[in-house]
Amino acid sequence: MRIIAFGDIHDRAENIGKIDRLSDANRVIITGDLTNFGGIGRAKKIIETVSRHNPNLYAQPGNMDQREVESYLDELGINLHSKGVIIQGVGFFGVGGSNYTPFNTPTEYTEEEIKEFIQKGYEEVKHVTLKILVSHPPPYNTNVDIVGGGHHVGSVSVREFIEEHQPQVCLTGHIHEAVGKDRIGDTLILNPGTLEDGGYVELVEKEGRLEATLKSVKN
Repeated sequence: MRIIAFGDIHDRAENIGKIDRLSDANRVIITGDLTNFGGIGRAKKIIETVSRHNPNLYAQPGNMDQREVESYLDELGINLHSKGVIIQGVGFFGVGGSNYTPFNTPTEYTEEEIKEFIQKGYEEVKHVTLKILVSHPPPYNTNVDIVGGGHHVGSVSVREFIEEHQPQVCLTGHIHEAVGKDRIGDTLILNPGTLEDGGYVELVEKEGRLEATLKSVKN
């Protein structure tokens, strides 16, 4: 099985068609921020663009998406926020939005809410061996939650969940300048940055193992 994951699109869809073998992926995962303060109309444009290349997708809203985007994704049956799905034996569960920011963005949650959202999705996939947490907010105090000045701004609840449950992979985003990877115990954490800058993740499941790699489109 091969999965392509990306996020932080912010209405900029130009690089979607440049992702290597996107149409061949078994699933596409959008980790959040389809739009830049947009609602259903703009989110629909992104979903339709991705679907033209590969209709087998799941998505969740990021903090920069209006709250109504979640209901739109629910109507399509592709929302990953606070939900879990099993794809060919691999469990995916998600949390969108973000912990509170100084910018009053449309979809922000308390740490307690984030904890509840993650746990709800986890309950649907916890019985499978291979699990992937799709978290728009990165875990706190990692290489992938650092903003200018060296401050860590990720979610404490995401970190605490990973420390306790150790999913194999955490796909994240939100902090554009913190492209990279890190580990918390046995969990590999990947932040590909914005799609506008070309970042995405390729995951391959083979013989009960997961390989996850940061990639970039070729311009």
